Amino acid sequence: MSRTPADYQRLAAFVVVAEQASFTKAARILGVGKGTVSRAVAQIERQMGAELLHRTTHTVGLSSAGRALYEQTAPHLFALDQAAIGLPERAPEPSGELRIASIHEFGLSLLPEVLVQFARRFPKIRIEVQLTSAHFDLVATGFDLAIRATSAKLRDSTLRSRRLAEVRGGFYAAPSYLTRHGHPKRLGDARHSWILHSAATKSWKLPREMPLQFQCDDTLLIRNLAQEGAGIGMLPHFVAAPYVREGLLQEVLLTDRPDWRGALFLVYPSSGQVPRKVTAFRDFLFEWLRNTPLR
Repeated sequence: MSRTPADYQRLAAFVVVAEQASFTKAARILGVGKGTVSRAVAQIERQMGAELLHRTTHTVGLSSAGRALYEQTAPHLFALDQAAIGLPERAPEPSGELRIASIHEFGLSLLPEVLVQFARRFPKIRIEVQLTSAHFDLVATGFDLAIRATSAKLRDSTLRSRRLAEVRGGFYAAPSYLTRHGHPKRLGDARHSWILHSAATKSWKLPREMPLQFQCDDTLLIRNLAQEGAGIGMLPHFVAAPYVREGLLQEVLLTDRPDWRGALFLVYPSSGQVPRKVTAFRDFLFEWLRNTPLR
């Protein structure tokens, strides 16, 4: 794309002079010195190869070339100014659409309460949420931020990463299951049915005789199976906590349980200015977690 010889600031100076018929008034409106405005107009005249303003001791008027330039440029400069004023980042409070990707566990267990309170505080922000465990490209897909879980440090240099909270887990079963089968003392007790996440079966050293009834890659399915009395399931504490409070699940304390921990991270693109809607949600989420810490 070829560039026009006159830049925005010089054209803006010319337009204000034309409208005010005065270099002094134009300089006052633009917040610069009169000499700066005069030089800007003179540079445009040299670039255009035509006199744009007739100057006398007391008046400034448009030449025929100046009038033609003014009529063609003033509406566009006004439209540009209005577009800039209308940007969400220029509004008195954060606004616009906020696109969030979140893991299912956080998205279904805690995010609804977070979003309701956030929307009350920032009613001009529209929110779109996608629940997924995939680590896709946020910039390419147009998402503003993501909530992800991992046991390792995130290494994507294109993203800013903020640790939200530590995630620890345990084993849970329905009270009815424990009434029927009793409480095991160790992981893999052959008298019990076990429900493990697929990742655990790959990384933990499990007893060979362990009766693994169910293996799942979805924590919420494990929770539902445990609630239905299918066996003893491994769950993040924050996922099990509401069900424990309602009496639907009970924690099973094992003497040899693995040290299971990870972390939740908030990630968002690292290039350029962080949009106010993103910083508003980031700060709100940290505030919410301080007041409602994960177990």
